[in-house]
Order: sequence, then structure tokens, then C-alpha cells
Amino acid sequence: MDASASPTSPIPVDFFADPVCPWTWLTSRWILEVADRRPVKVSWHVMSLSILNENRLDDLPERIRVLMGEAWAPVRVLTAARLIHGPEVVEPLYTALGTRYHLQQQPKNRATLEAALQDAGLPVDLAAAGDTDRYDEELRASHTRGITLVGQDVGSPIIAVPGADASSDPIAFFGPVVNPAPKGEDAARLWDGLITVASTPSFYEIKRTRTGGPDFG
Repeated sequence: MDASASPTSPIPVDFFADPVCPWTWLTSRWILEVADRRPVKVSWHVMSLSILNENRLDDLPERIRVLMGEAWAPVRVLTAARLIHGPEVVEPLYTALGTRYHLQQQPKNRATLEAALQDAGLPVDLAAAGDTDRYDEELRASHTRGITLVGQDVGSPIIAVPGADASSDPIAFFGPVVNPAPKGEDAARLWDGLITVASTPSFYEIKRTRTGGPDFG
């Protein structure tokens, strides 16, 4: 697949994200840059780090265990918003949440959820979904759709594009982890390279040590 070509219709890109993850936020800003410069159409989906880690909480540091507890409400609200108002609201609400969590360093509480819903033009009473498991079946289904593409040994985000033809499996991968998020043609070149690498059936991993915390500048 050549994701830098000019097909007759945009290439569908599925982006699975948990809004509490700062590294996912950086990747999400990158994929929006890509969408401005390559013929791709991004569909936004919910995955959950709380679900991913629910059976290994005892192995996590205390601060991560606390975060996993806080992370349930945002993904439940995102799921409720998608079911009630349609898939097109996921990206605006994700962006509103990420702006408040990561750029403004607001707490992951009910007030921030309500403010983000208002930012996204959605009813603030959707925040109540964060306190119930009413939408957990669909939340888990969305999470499973993403994680099944890449396996359990990953995190947020997951990106998937169609395979080379209708009979091929999707091309999917975790990440990329970027810091700061590339902009302009740098963002597009990274996309081109990632698709080339991820399309190689024998390729699995490339990694290097992070040298600092998230750079939201």
C-alpha cells in the first residue's frame, strides 16, 4: 500500500485512543497534521488503558494505578457520546479532553468532563456516563477491535489502515511515540515511512529510549 499516493478516495485510517495518555495526545496532533497533507480520512475510536491493565494493577506503580482509576470516566463518556450523537463527535470531544488534561493540566474529574463536553458542543449531562458501567459493553468491544489488530503488548494509540487488497489483513501498529509532534511536511514524511515499514510482513519493532517528558509546545 502507498499511503502517500493520490487515490480516487482517501485512505481510511482508524485511530484508537485513550484520552488520559499524554503520548497519545502528541500522536493525535501528528495524525491531524498528516490528514492535512496526505489523502487520508481518520476515523476516531476509543480504547482503554484501564481495560488493558485491569488484570495487572498490582504490578503497576502507585501513580499509574491511580491514573487507571481516573481513566474509566473519560472513555465511558466518549463511548456514550459516540453511541448517542454519532461517531463524528469522538474527535472533537477527544480534542477537548486532551486540551484540558494535557495542555491546561486540569484534573481528571467530573468538572473537567463537563467543561470538555461543553467545548465540544455536547450536552454536559453526558458526564454522568462516567460514573456508570452502562456503556462498558460497547467500550470493551471498541477496545477489543483495536487491541486485536496488534496484540496485548502495546498501549495507546493504535493506528490501522487497510491491507494491500480486500483479502489482506489490516496494517496496524502501536504509536508512533513522537515528542514533540512533527508538523507540516515532517509529519507527512513520517507517515510515509511508517506505512512503508508497517507494510513489511516480517517487521515487528523499532524503538529507542525516550529522553524527556511530553513536549506539548
